[in-house]
Amino acid sequence: MSHKTQGTRTPRRGGPFSRFVGRLLMRLMGWRISGAFPDLEKFVAIGAPHSSNFDFFIAMGTILSTGVRIHILGKHTLFKGPLAPIMRWCDILPVDRRSAHGVVGESVAAFKAAERLVIGIAPEGTRNPKPGAGWKTGFWHIARQAGVQIIPVSLDYTTRTVRIGDPVTPTDSMEADFSLLSAFYAGVQGAKRQLAATIPTSATRPAEPSGTSG
Repeated sequence: MSHKTQGTRTPRRGGPFSRFVGRLLMRLMGWRISGAFPDLEKFVAIGAPHSSNFDFFIAMGTILSTGVRIHILGKHTLFKGPLAPIMRWCDILPVDRRSAHGVVGESVAAFKAAERLVIGIAPEGTRNPKPGAGWKTGFWHIARQAGVQIIPVSLDYTTRTVRIGDPVTPTDSMEADFSLLSAFYAGVQGAKRQLAATIPTSATRPAEPSGTSG
């Protein structure tokens, strides 16, 4: 089981105790981690399939075990009032969907403003996507415009394994990049469904990642 990053450049959170808690949580749930996050200051991590609320506990176990600080996109309104400290502790990154730049633009700006940043996105956008709907393309646009790589992460309920894949550098061809990601996720069984062998792309599909918190 791999729990560590390849080096020291990746943004980290917690310490030995939180990593112990994460490993204990994974062990109690009967899950293991295969692979490791790369030694990069910035990247977009995508996790799929996302078909159950239980995925949250697996994701938290993975984050705590590896000690990687991963920010999740959340509505900026969550940072008003008493929820703000909780949102910051959970590494929620505030974005304003009403912004002229949109979620993609705000995420790209966050990457450019930070020395180190990892953003985690569920590319399906929902736990119950319509058959053949395909992935949202926002994560690809964010990575390409920010000049960062995409790290695919799969949650396979058949083997109870969280698999961390090799970095994918966005190219000029979205379809080629999605085809490469499709090969990584082929045959992966989620809690309630299996990802299709091919991740379809469509010019009409919304580009914004819709899986923000809140």
